[in-house]
Order: sequence, then structure tokens, then C-alpha cells
Amino acid sequence: MEKTADERVTAFIAEDSPHIRERLAALLTQTDGIAVVGEADTPKSAVEGILRTRPDCVVLDVHLIGGSGLEVLKTVLPMAPDTVFVVLTNHPNSQYRRIFADAGASAFLDKNAEFDMVAKAIIAGAAHRPQMMNLQ
Repeated sequence: MEKTADERVTAFIAEDSPHIRERLAALLTQTDGIAVVGEADTPKSAVEGILRTRPDCVVLDVHLIGGSGLEVLKTVLPMAPDTVFVVLTNHPNSQYRRIFADAGASAFLDKNAEFDMVAKAIIAGAAHRPQMMNLQ
């Protein structure tokens, strides 16, 4: 999944809050080397969008409208095993971290304290293949 200098890492945003989606899209599109290829706010639209666009990375919230990011991760990862999942949540407790890591997430970030680390997690994930990263 490594990209050359001319290629961008593609990212899909699965987030229920329109405001957070907008902030994420702005942050990522302003980052050299990242292109946002889609957005969704429900598990169903996220799965459909991810499978349609085949992004390198998915920025995933724990809670989505009508379901969870965990169901998206568990549905998509078997069909797209090279996709990097970066969880960005307001619920950064160890229980969620463990559940998402066990399901295949590559990074788990706190929206309040680590929002600005999302781009770094995407770039690192694209370079190092899916495995839980310590970005501290």
C-alpha cells in the first residue's frame, strides 16, 4: 500500500456528526498526500461507500447513525484486508480500544486530544500496513 510521491493516500470518512465530518475532510484535504474519496454517517452507507471507492484508509467513529463503526469494520475488513482503519472517537476508553484493536483497527484516537493526529495515522497506516500503531 506504499504510495509514490505522485500518488495520494485515499481516505473515507465514516462519522455521524456533519460538523466533525466537515472538519476531518478539511484537515485531510489540506494535508499533502491525502485525498478524501467519500463520506458516510450510517453503517450501511459506510460499507457501501468503502466497498465502492476502495480507499487506502477509513477514518471511523465508534458510533454512527443507526449502528456502530465496529459493524463497519467487521463487515469491510474481510473483503478489503489491506484497508487501514483509524478509529476517531469521543469514547477513548480501554474497552473500546481493545474491541476495535481485536477487530483489526490500526489506530485508535481520542477526538478531544488527538484530532490533529488523524492525518499522521493515515500516512503511517498506509506505509506500514494494518497493525495497531502507537502514535504517541
